[in-house]
Amino acid sequence: MAEISQKKRIWGWWFFDWASQPYHTLLVTFVFGPFFAAVAAEHFLGLGLAEEAAKAQAQTVWSLGMTITGLFIGFGAPFLGALADISGRKMPWIMAFSLMYVIGAWGLWYMDPAGSNLWWMLVSFGIGFIGAEFALIFINSQLPSLGSKEEVGAISGSGFAFGYLGGVIALFIMLLLFVEQESGKTLIGLDPILGLNAEAKEGTRSVGPLTALWFAVFMVPYFLWVRDDRATGQRASLRRAVGMVIDLVSGLRHRASLTSYLVSSMLYRDALNGLYAFGGVYASLVLDWSITSIGIFGIIAAISATLFSWLGGKADRRHGPKPVIIVAILVLTLVCITVVSMSREQFFGLPLPEGSTLPDAVFFGCGVLIGGFGGILQAASRSLMVRHTDLAKATESFGLYGLSGRATAFLAPALIGVATTVTGSARLGITPVIGLFVLGLILLKWVSAEGDQK
Repeated sequence: MAEISQKKRIWGWWFFDWASQPYHTLLVTFVFGPFFAAVAAEHFLGLGLAEEAAKAQAQTVWSLGMTITGLFIGFGAPFLGALADISGRKMPWIMAFSLMYVIGAWGLWYMDPAGSNLWWMLVSFGIGFIGAEFALIFINSQLPSLGSKEEVGAISGSGFAFGYLGGVIALFIMLLLFVEQESGKTLIGLDPILGLNAEAKEGTRSVGPLTALWFAVFMVPYFLWVRDDRATGQRASLRRAVGMVIDLVSGLRHRASLTSYLVSSMLYRDALNGLYAFGGVYASLVLDWSITSIGIFGIIAAISATLFSWLGGKADRRHGPKPVIIVAILVLTLVCITVVSMSREQFFGLPLPEGSTLPDAVFFGCGVLIGGFGGILQAASRSLMVRHTDLAKATESFGLYGLSGRATAFLAPALIGVATTVTGSARLGITPVIGLFVLGLILLKWVSAEGDQK
């Protein structure tokens, strides 16, 4: 078998970000999530709830789905990582999770615009999301082998930039050719292509099959250029994997920097995931944006993320990941404060004239910052994890990193759901995200900028 150059390995690794980013861009945040929220709100309105209560109930249902999915991902991640480290094989796992991704995404085509199958669509979304997140854990565990600790920050940042560029292109395709506006036409005045029925929202629902096909096609370079680790010849068993995870977790008491980092990132990454999961939902329920407007907002955010992630990777290489993470958290916290202090009627308590476009302009600006600094935060976070990772146990370590990112993944959606229910407001329901960012920032004080690997 021909030798694969390091440059090709890195490009192959980057193609996973390109292939998988549309799940987050199109499904979680800017197309399917808001579409689901709008359909659910209309469904609950038809059941007799008042308009604001119906919107709050729609956000609560979405948060419950994200909560259950997050729990499944979080508590399964380290054990799967340990199983892979025992055998030394990652590719069979990545292939299996890729299949879950494709099946789950494709199933969203069957979303009923009348809202009769909301729970089944949450199950389908969850299957795809679990596949995407589990595959990401195995992909991230390959990062330490792609360069030195000084190089991986730029590699990570460029990977996220490349991925967001793919997300932008996929979002352009959806808005220009598929998503129906109220007129039944797409953004450029066309009927949805392929003879899709605008009245049945087939253009918007095709976001599922498009995301699935995008992933299947663009994973080809990854599988061609990234080789699996050499098999250890050891037989993996769940019992042994559980023992390894228990040993790893119990050993955290001797690694103060890693422990602080895992807890800190657990909180601030949960906050970021909450912001992503509910950003489009907020635009739909609070600002009454159409799917097309949310999609344009998503394009701006993704373009911002592409540029900022690349620049963040350069800053990581020069200054290290920790200062980059701190700046990103501070900016995102200010964005969250702005978002919860704004509605159609007021801005930080100051009344707005009817029909004011200030909330729209401000939220578009927030989209630039959410996309940009969210991308920076994710790229720098996996770079800092590399500095705390033993290469021989990379998958297990990134499984633990996955656990820290998902063990409380129910927390942001659950807190948002509770806050939304208590206040009866989809806007104020976002408030808990601010507290998660602040707590994560405080805990970074005890994290070594150089990690704890000698």
